[in-house]
Parts: sequence; C-alpha cells; structure tokens
Amino acid sequence: MLAHSDACERNKGPILAVLRDALAGCRTLLEIGSGTGQHAVYLAHHLPQLSWQPSERQGELGPLAERIRLEGSPNLLPPLELDVRCQPWPLGTFDAVFSANTLHIMGWQAVQDFFRGVGAVLGAPGVLCVYGPFRYRGGYTSDSNAAFDRWLHERDPESGIRDFEALDELAARSGLTLAADYAMPANNQTLVWRRMA
Repeated sequence: MLAHSDACERNKGPILAVLRDALAGCRTLLEIGSGTGQHAVYLAHHLPQLSWQPSERQGELGPLAERIRLEGSPNLLPPLELDVRCQPWPLGTFDAVFSANTLHIMGWQAVQDFFRGVGAVLGAPGVLCVYGPFRYRGGYTSDSNAAFDRWLHERDPESGIRDFEALDELAARSGLTLAADYAMPANNQTLVWRRMA
C-alpha cells in the first residue's frame, strides 16, 4: 500500500493555484523532498508543460518511485537521490525548484545547504517556490504553529519553523529576490523567489 499524507491531499489544490502563475514560462523543475509523491503526481499532471524531476533521500526513494510508476504522468520523471547536505548536487540546471514542508524538518546547516544547492542548479531566469510554515520577525502566524514548533523541537532540537528573514537572506546570497509571499490554508505560506536573467 502506498504511503499517504492527508496534508498533501488538503494543500495540493491551493499550491497548484500559486504554481500555475509562478511557473509560467518554466519548462524544467526540480522538486526537493518529494516524500510520498502525492504532490509530484498531482502537480505534474496539472502542469504538463513542465518536465518534473522529483527527488528524495536514499531511504525514501523506493515508495516514491512506486507511486510515480503507478500514478505518474508522462512528464513526471523517475526520482533522483538527493541529500541537500551533499554538495555539490550531482544535477544539471533547472528553470524552477519547488519544495514543500521540508525546511522545518531539516537542521539549520541543511537549510543553508538547501539554498546553496538551489543557487547552483537554478538557471537565470529561475524560480524557487517553497511551501510551509514560517515565522515573521520572530513571531508565529498562529498559536497552532507555535505548538507545532514546540513539537518539532521536542522531536529533534535541530528542526523547527524557520524565520522568513533568515531564509530571505540565504536566498539573497544565492542571487534570488523575493517576488511573492502567498498566505495558504492551515497557517502556511508559499514563498516565491526569482533570479533574473
């Protein structure tokens, strides 16, 4: 039986609504941390102009590959192994990078490696879209996010909801400029950074 995330099912529609606009003109996309593959299958199907490259750490590749084999559209490629901490990434160049619900489960060093790697594989022009919960000026957007952050720290002290300002600084170091910040359901956001031609 394929792994299933209820959260993916709930948020895939709102994410698609943002990506349709943000990824207009893009042809190749790298998804980092594809997880169960539910986002990859759904989004690639509805964005057929994109060659969608999913990726995941080695231990998660098997179930992801099986979902893509069973449910994937022709533009959804077999997943690649990618650990953001292993630099440089053994990948080519992409028009866009997408990642959902990953930065708060990585350690801070891995978050820095994420942006360093994106900076290396993203073309110019290029688009980075990141979905998840974030803090702003040190504050949470909801009580539920504050509780979720406490749970994350108890589970793994290295994880936690990231400060938008710190992420924006990392993005700037990789040549990216914030283009949009979309409020999403369940107190999440989709952040869109762009690299100009």
